[in-house]
Amino acid sequence: MSKVLVIGDPHEPFCLDGYLEFCREKKKKYRPDRIVFIGDIIDNHYASFHSTDPAGMGGQEELDLAIAKVKLWYKAFPKATVCIGNHDRLAFRKAVDGDVPLAWIREYNDVLGTPNWEWVERVVIDDVQYVHGEGPKAHVRAQRDFQSTVQGHHHTVAYVQNFAGADKRLFACQVGCGIDRNAYAMGYAKNFQRPFISCALIEGGELATVFPMKLEEK
Repeated sequence: MSKVLVIGDPHEPFCLDGYLEFCREKKKKYRPDRIVFIGDIIDNHYASFHSTDPAGMGGQEELDLAIAKVKLWYKAFPKATVCIGNHDRLAFRKAVDGDVPLAWIREYNDVLGTPNWEWVERVVIDDVQYVHGEGPKAHVRAQRDFQSTVQGHHHTVAYVQNFAGADKRLFACQVGCGIDRNAYAMGYAKNFQRPFISCALIEGGELATVFPMKLEEK
């Protein structure tokens, strides 16, 4: 029975201290066959289409710090599949909006130094689809596509929901995230519900478990 460890949105360099170690501990304990990052490896706050913090880091400084942080993830998880998130693709979107041919844009692995990571929009493992999840939450997507679904993107929720049809069972899993809610890049959500810090394990394409990270109160 295959096991897939799913890591929530890190949004580097604005990931919560301890989240990497938390995910590494789950890898050591459960010995998964596959690693899937559910998206938004980097935040790209400086390139956001929304208002950015004028006191925040400049583009090059933020990218350099993100690359340094991603190297730690790569060391812990040297082979992984990454579902491309909306924050990951910000540079590509900016290029398109500026009429820059994508042939001029470097690949994710070249920029971040992650040669053995596979970047995809969607991946199917054991008949379970893994996507970043812009748009509806996992239970809506699972019912719409009639396929078990694992996704991230929605920072404040993490859950597993099961469905039974006439001859097929499905599940939906929202993974949660790994963001530091106190980082300036997360200022837009300061009055939102607290993010749910967690990762998930999918076993045999049938059993999904969410692991919440114990947090200190701030």
